[in-house]
Amino acid sequence: MSNVISQMMESARLTTRALFEFGDHLIHPTVRLGVTGMSGAGKTVFITALVHGLMCGGRFPIFEALATGRLARARLAPQPDDEVPRFEYESHVRALVTERRWPESTRQISELRLVIDYQSQSGALRTLTLDIVDYPGEWLLDLPLLTKTYEQWSSESLLLSRQPPRALLASNWHRCLNTLDPNGAEDEQAALSSARLFTDYLKACRDERYAMSALTPGRFLMPGDLAGSPAFTFAPLELSHDGPAPKGSLWGMMQRRYEAYKDVVVRPFFREHFARLDRQIVLIDALAAFNAGPDAVRDLQEALASILGCFRVGRRTLFSALVSPRIDRILFTATKADHLHHASHDRLEAILKRMIERAATQAEFAGAQVDVIALAAIRSTREAMVRRGREELPSIIGIPAAGEVAGGETFDGQTEAAMFPGDLPIDPDTPFDRNGGSFRGLTATSAQSADFRFLRLRPPTLQSTDSGKPALPHIRLDRALQFLIGDRLQ
Repeated sequence: MSNVISQMMESARLTTRALFEFGDHLIHPTVRLGVTGMSGAGKTVFITALVHGLMCGGRFPIFEALATGRLARARLAPQPDDEVPRFEYESHVRALVTERRWPESTRQISELRLVIDYQSQSGALRTLTLDIVDYPGEWLLDLPLLTKTYEQWSSESLLLSRQPPRALLASNWHRCLNTLDPNGAEDEQAALSSARLFTDYLKACRDERYAMSALTPGRFLMPGDLAGSPAFTFAPLELSHDGPAPKGSLWGMMQRRYEAYKDVVVRPFFREHFARLDRQIVLIDALAAFNAGPDAVRDLQEALASILGCFRVGRRTLFSALVSPRIDRILFTATKADHLHHASHDRLEAILKRMIERAATQAEFAGAQVDVIALAAIRSTREAMVRRGREELPSIIGIPAAGEVAGGETFDGQTEAAMFPGDLPIDPDTPFDRNGGSFRGLTATSAQSADFRFLRLRPPTLQSTDSGKPALPHIRLDRALQFLIGDRLQ
């Protein structure tokens, strides 16, 4: 009974907050934009480039409000949520622009408020507040756990761990698993050992050689202050039936800690952050999956379907704000498009569309708009035709970071290098085909043997815009902005 009362009180609190926020948005129009992606996808760079471009007048011909001169100015405002760290915009800009190095990735949630003054299409002066919420994609993957029992999650995790290439990576954990009796007495040391080996398996799956994406619990990969707590000390077990778990058993212990993980980690994130978002962008390092092969591509597809299933999508109305807040626009972006020749950008988008097509159809049916873009929030390369033997090959040219090594040459951080990325396949089904070969081995013409692991390149220097203001070069950042907030600046 106390559980029911607690849920009712929580529901009432969320409804009250939703009503307040909906009314406040009517008076002070606000968009809460969620920015997420797996580790290394480029969240920090994307947010920094977006804010810098809006504040400094970047070259954004597709972003209608700026291109037509209706955007008067954009300015930072004080952090709106007292319990959320502020996104360190200034230090990230300094790293990119002054020091010309990539900023450190963020491993926790952060937020930044940007106020945009603009002239509406009718000529009225208006203001839009953009709250940018940056959070790790690993947290997003945990949301489906809210609808799964420990037994369901355990069964799914074990099934997945026995498929290639995961089976090899899970061998140490599997050996430990075979020694455990779920119906035996609860055992702290067994739980600790099993959780440690299971976490090691998840970390190994994330290595660039395998580039697995569907890894839950996601916070096991970045536990922070909760490392070692009981809520992070559980793992799947080989269960003969769905329950109930015997009292005082290892099974019951794992089940209890799984539920604690949802209560301590997953539900607070959903309640305080995710459920309050209006728009969402998901950044994806698809090239890493291509490089690891078809198993990684299929795994990424499953992860993206799981992510889309998390969103309470649909048009935002008073009723939806009270009952279930909704995200009405979701943008999936394949990042690092500057690591490919522009001829492959459309192909990259086509493959990403293929990955999310089923889940995207469901979201669109519910009233949400879903789009896919290949972009580079900051473009670190330029294109050129480079002669190799008798051939002229389309290449990309950038400045490798100091200490990078290729072909026996160690770069000094000042010298340019030409790279031949090859072409992505015309058929978007090819990367999913286990018989289609891998993406390893650098060539200029074969997508099946191209290697998309590039040297670490330095960020570019600022470029002058038509207005004389310095701006960071990009690929399709303006198209992303138009989709995400363009309709709110009309």
